[in-house]
Amino acid sequence: MASTQKNKTSARTKVRPAGFPTRDQVMEFITTSDTPAGKREIAKAFGLKGQEKIALKALLKDMADEGLIDLGPARAFHKMGGVPKVTVLRIVDVDDTTLIATPEKWEAEGQPAPRLRVVERGKRGALTIGDRILARTEEAGKGWVAHPMKKLAKASEELLGVVEQMADGKLWLRPVDKRIRKDTPISDAGDAKPGDLVLAEPHGRPPRISARVTDILGDPFAPRSFSLIAIHKHGIPYVFPDRVEDEAVAASALPLHEDKREDLRHLPIVAIDPVDARDHDDAVWAAPDEDAGNAGGYKAIVAIADVSYYVRPGSALDKEARKRGNSVYFPDQVVPMLPHELSSDMCSLRAGQDRAAMACHLTINAHGKVTAWRFTRAVIRVAAVLAYEDAQAAMDALSTVRPEPVEGPSFSSKKDRGFDKLSPNGVDLVDASLKPLWACWALLRKAREARDPLALDLPERRVVLDEFGKIVSVAVRERLDAHMLIEDYMIAANVAAAKALEAKKAPVMYRVHETPGRDKLVALKDYLATFDIDFALGQVIRPATFNALIKKVGESEEKEQIMTQILRSQTQAYYSPQNMGHFGLALGSYAHFTSPIRRYADLLVHRALVGAYGLEMPAPKDKAIPDRSSLSQDDYENMGRVGEMISGHERRAMEAERETVDRYVAAFLAAHVGEIVKARITGVQNFGFFATVDGLGGDGLVPVSTMGSEHFFYDEAGKALQGVDSGDRYTVGQRLELRLAEADPINGSLRFELPDSPAPRGGPMKRDRTRPGVVHRGRPKNIRHIGSKRGKHKR
Repeated sequence: MASTQKNKTSARTKVRPAGFPTRDQVMEFITTSDTPAGKREIAKAFGLKGQEKIALKALLKDMADEGLIDLGPARAFHKMGGVPKVTVLRIVDVDDTTLIATPEKWEAEGQPAPRLRVVERGKRGALTIGDRILARTEEAGKGWVAHPMKKLAKASEELLGVVEQMADGKLWLRPVDKRIRKDTPISDAGDAKPGDLVLAEPHGRPPRISARVTDILGDPFAPRSFSLIAIHKHGIPYVFPDRVEDEAVAASALPLHEDKREDLRHLPIVAIDPVDARDHDDAVWAAPDEDAGNAGGYKAIVAIADVSYYVRPGSALDKEARKRGNSVYFPDQVVPMLPHELSSDMCSLRAGQDRAAMACHLTINAHGKVTAWRFTRAVIRVAAVLAYEDAQAAMDALSTVRPEPVEGPSFSSKKDRGFDKLSPNGVDLVDASLKPLWACWALLRKAREARDPLALDLPERRVVLDEFGKIVSVAVRERLDAHMLIEDYMIAANVAAAKALEAKKAPVMYRVHETPGRDKLVALKDYLATFDIDFALGQVIRPATFNALIKKVGESEEKEQIMTQILRSQTQAYYSPQNMGHFGLALGSYAHFTSPIRRYADLLVHRALVGAYGLEMPAPKDKAIPDRSSLSQDDYENMGRVGEMISGHERRAMEAERETVDRYVAAFLAAHVGEIVKARITGVQNFGFFATVDGLGGDGLVPVSTMGSEHFFYDEAGKALQGVDSGDRYTVGQRLELRLAEADPINGSLRFELPDSPAPRGGPMKRDRTRPGVVHRGRPKNIRHIGSKRGKHKR
């Protein structure tokens, strides 16, 4: 057989004419061509015609049979084990600031798909993990690089959903994303059972798409599964590689070098955090300034965990932290930016334990202005970790309990009042810590009021779970003075960090919030006009402009809906080395410094301060840990790219957190389907309006098809639906009672009906499995549209 094959090859070789390219010449052309090298391109390059093309076809087949070349997409040849010159890639990872991509199709047996470094040109940050690109590729050194030519539409991705079984025994995949309005038949369930949360691959072509289960994630109603849904849906890294965990253990063993740090262990510094906080990265202290030149002023210290000492540039810890960008906080768990060895242990400012800190010393005058600041690496020992509610209760008690001398009551009397944490080792922290902190905050508040930042007091939901992960309640977080106190100290430290770096002309990762764009301001002007409120577009827009609007509205029914529209008119904050100011806080320079355990941007600011102010510590004896804790050259060169990446990670985390809370709210409300609830309209479209349950949140639709047979006008400018005959008007922010028709914990969606709407014929709505995926689109029959320039109905 081998002899026969040899003879065939020899026969083909004999017909090759003189001047025919050798194998080496063909290989060189394929590997050096800037465009895909198919048979036609090779023939043209060597001037081959007629029988020569037939000979070329035979030669290429021989080379492929011998494993020298392979035929890739678009019928183009490439070196075996290599990558086509132009091919489709999928971005799968980030190495520091470099995107990593692999070929979308890779069929080389026994060879792993190559990992290509993506070289972006022009505007960077447009690409992220999961994107598909058409790219030109080339070998560089021992690897490959890809030059993106264009971004492609995303191909069919994995489906995340719950397995459901119908009466006929067939299995369907019910999506967890409420934006997907159709289920998918399952062609291969593997070991999955009805009720399992699974990942599946789509198969087939429209309209005959089916799902093949690839991974079983478990029970969607089990504790922590609601957050697990969001983690998988958004591709949030949640398992630390062994190398990162090992490095965290090694880093946590680094000596504090107390002799090289400022010793602040004698000060009664306290940490004030949420009662359910998993980590503590900031603590505060204040005292009257004894300097005669600052009469009536205060000195304050904002001490922040010295994370940059443990997480050093270029380390495995650093690369993993950059990939994550931030911690993600779910009601049932935290996906930390750093391993628990650091995030909830060595870098967490625990009471009574010596900890490394970056201390921001502030001098505040009698008008609340920060007149001076300095940064040091310090060692601190937090006197107490207090919940906001406990700190607030202690201060509130001062107005009802008879004042006592500074020496303070005994430990037992404090304990009897429920404030035993406030008297560690017999020290009265109310007098030693809280009173000075509140007095200093009164000055900072003066400066805040003079600055007049954007004041949108909108509620924040808090999901309370029991020890088994079951929902106890969903409530709005109470806004206390203790919250605002810590917020103002953190803002003061963040501003000081930005200005301290600017003074040294050092790089700064700014927190940027730009002025609202004209398009959004025009939309806000049109909306306010429906309430007979004038809004001049020609004026200089400041936060005070919006605050004046809110004050003008007063406590009327429209206040909350107008505040909501003002919020929607704002731009989204982001991170950048280019300073554009912070519009919402009315600040010219602002950076995040106070949460390096959970935000990568803060870690970069700490590193910049270490380098700018000579705060480096002795190099670790463990040579596996990098020597420096200041910014590396890579940090310097990639500040812009990193800013774009971590801004994207922040948006991802916010969406995942919001969706998870929505799922918990839907699970909580599932027991109340059919009941009348108090609600508020959050959005209006031509097909109906969206509403949220007061005090709980969640978002559900009232379809216009359920609102009776009356025709409705859709007022786009006024964001309202109005009945033609009745004049009934439904507008954003309006409060009303609705009947809860559906609550779906899997995707977090709700559906409401008007209280007087007739119940659907035949009971609750059922999915029509005879016509899967059929969605009725277009404007409902009882809707007429009113554009933004006409038909502005006034109340």
